[in-house]
Amino acid sequence: MSHGNQDPFRMGFLTAVEDAERGFVGGLLVTNRFGRPLEFQCTAPVKPNRAQQILYGPTLRPFVLGELLGRTLIEKVGVKPHLVLIESEEILDLRLHVPMAVGCLLDKVTDDTTQLALGKHGIGFHPDHLSDRTDLVRHAKAIPADADLREPFERVREALAETVRLGSARTA
Repeated sequence: MSHGNQDPFRMGFLTAVEDAERGFVGGLLVTNRFGRPLEFQCTAPVKPNRAQQILYGPTLRPFVLGELLGRTLIEKVGVKPHLVLIESEEILDLRLHVPMAVGCLLDKVTDDTTQLALGKHGIGFHPDHLSDRTDLVRHAKAIPADADLREPFERVREALAETVRLGSARTA
């Protein structure tokens, strides 16, 4: 049985939840190719203040979600994924700050050269890193054709909600 960094292909599922009082909390679940967890990391809450909201404007969410939370999680995780999957294109610029491929889950794949079919879904890549698509093609056969790549994001969100709930209970 192989573990951790010896697994032939590892995927990271990175997402964040927003709590009105505490701000954004990010989570990264690294799994083997079958979706079995290898490592989970989460961040402390990050709540931009009003001045930051004004100064960053529409770039605030991509900055907080990608550069602050995403990059921190990638740096912190011990079992490095070959591919980091995200659910929102606003986080795709994370790829500019990390050494591994970052793909955005799509509902359907087109013939676009920035996309690739993986499991039951399409994956979109950063236009400045199209070699990520080429690199992933050779690993794609390791992913079961019926793989539901949305399901691990649900697990991450549930774990983050529990973390936020426990954090709120401790401060009460």
